[in-house]
Amino acid sequence: MSSSSKRQSAFPRAQSGPKAPVNFSSSITIADSALLTGNHTINISSESVVHPRAKLDSAHGRITIGRRCIVHERTNIGAASADPRPSEARDGVVISDYATVEVGAVIESGGTMIGEGCHVGVGSRVGRGAQLGKHCILTPKTIIPPGEVVPDFTVVYSNGTRRLDKRGVTDLKNKAQARQIEVLRKLIPSNPAKFQP
Repeated sequence: MSSSSKRQSAFPRAQSGPKAPVNFSSSITIADSALLTGNHTINISSESVVHPRAKLDSAHGRITIGRRCIVHERTNIGAASADPRPSEARDGVVISDYATVEVGAVIESGGTMIGEGCHVGVGSRVGRGAQLGKHCILTPKTIIPPGEVVPDFTVVYSNGTRRLDKRGVTDLKNKAQARQIEVLRKLIPSNPAKFQP
């Protein structure tokens, strides 16, 4: 047995944990190797794309993904919080329309809200109960602490500095997102039926 086949056999081929209840639009694109677990409902709206190896975990609350969102690979949506304080919020995660969650980003569950048109950068972490306003940008490896409220159009850098994005390009960004989704739908083999009960 070669070392590569040993490595491959070390990983489980089936998902672990309960199969999450889902509510999908008929026009989504979801990769066969995405991982959906938990016991709360996972809602994904029209024309959204979920990349291979993205993890949506509804064990700690419902997950709602809006229209024309892109969830990249190795993301963890609905992660358990490391915050030791008890959570009062019952809702898990809401990702509003036209948002993008980049590779390796983590969004903790517990009333967490990602606003319309937000961009969560590579390796970023959004803490439990944090609220990102519309069209916020988190640069790579940015950490938003639990419960923090980030105003609309804020750019947050990984070193903690912030500025307002006054370019006024939201319509252009939404059109670019729609074009990117058209391309991804051709590139990612989709299998929503795999996740249906």
